[in-house]
Amino acid sequence: MSKPTAPAPPPPPPPAAPVAVSTSGKPMFFGPDAAEWKRLKPDVPAGTDPAEEQKILAAAKAAKEELKNFLLSSLQMQHVVVLAGSGTSLGPISKGPSMWTLWDYCVNGNPGTGASTRTVSPAAAKVIAEIGYDTAAEKENIEALLSRCEAYLQVRTSAEVTTFVTESKKVILEKCSEFIDPADANQLAAHRTFLHRLSRRRVRDSRLKLFTTNYDLCFETAAGRQGLVVLDGFSFTQPRQFDPRFFMYDIVRRPATGDEVGTPLEGVFHIYKLHGSVNWSRKAENEIEVEPKPAPDSACLIYPAKGKYQQSYVQPHLELVSQYFSVLREPNTCLIVTGFGFNDDHLSEPILAAVRTNPHLRLIIVNPSADDLTARPKEKNKYWETLFSLTKQGEDVWLINANFGDFAEMIPDLKSLTPAQRLTRDIKLLTETK
Repeated sequence: MSKPTAPAPPPPPPPAAPVAVSTSGKPMFFGPDAAEWKRLKPDVPAGTDPAEEQKILAAAKAAKEELKNFLLSSLQMQHVVVLAGSGTSLGPISKGPSMWTLWDYCVNGNPGTGASTRTVSPAAAKVIAEIGYDTAAEKENIEALLSRCEAYLQVRTSAEVTTFVTESKKVILEKCSEFIDPADANQLAAHRTFLHRLSRRRVRDSRLKLFTTNYDLCFETAAGRQGLVVLDGFSFTQPRQFDPRFFMYDIVRRPATGDEVGTPLEGVFHIYKLHGSVNWSRKAENEIEVEPKPAPDSACLIYPAKGKYQQSYVQPHLELVSQYFSVLREPNTCLIVTGFGFNDDHLSEPILAAVRTNPHLRLIIVNPSADDLTARPKEKNKYWETLFSLTKQGEDVWLINANFGDFAEMIPDLKSLTPAQRLTRDIKLLTETK
């Protein structure tokens, strides 16, 4: 009798697919026609050959110098515009609330605990069940939840849903107001550095225009601490009322001799709060006034909801969005986008259109996850993909992998240049304009 043959060994497992290493938060940038991201602080593996290490360090030094010169020339463009999103108020320095934090305090019964197991409050659970919100599919998304509530109230009357929406607005208003600590001088250090360096442009150039989707007062508070002057579209008299004509006003320094010729005052910039502000109140006459603590129903805010596009066509938001559209069409304009995730179509579409139609627009996108959002997107976003493609095609679009605080430190201080550097800069500018 023959011996039974041993079973064949199982085939070896297929080689594991290479795991993409995230570069989120690592400072680097990607410019037009670039072959790869240029790292500003490269990792030098242990045991690297000294010659190879010097090569890596030299490449990083060259990348830093290239980025500095690029930012320097960008700030010398005639118009500098900033679009600041919620990312400028997050993090350990600013300590502003994230969208998930707002969900936590609006929905959960144990908010602020950081517990992995969260308990939905009975009132919120009843509302979620009534409107048919699917948490598993929609996730813990306060914007999606409030959007569903608003849509539900359009066709049905519900005291529970109405109360939940009102209480959620109250929470959002409080959380976006209370986190700024007047006694903490270091809290807004990144905002102060950012505004200080951008506001030191030549006075003969147009004023810095800062558009923000944030409700909070981070930029206004930082400007006050830095001794800068903010023109926000409100009157200079009390009560301060909104009137778009004030955006056309400016501040000049008149000499004591009585000469009628004045010079523009340094450190003045414009701020446009596209979604409203925690200190704006809508009065009965439909006038908008500055008020320290408005009630949730009178606060002039576009609360988180997918209907933000439609709400942008109500004053004063219509005027502010119109100003935003206008500046993107101006020639010789540098647009800096920071802390903005390109999730608001009504603000993202105009940027994409401007890149394609304005030949004199330079776009700088700053995001700590810019590399992951473009090369390895976790969730498809047509704007990140399209803008990255335009960069690779040679359009004047630049991507910087950095958070708001790190980027503020990257901005060159225009007044600290040596005479030789200023001469080189001016010669380069003259060459570029010919």
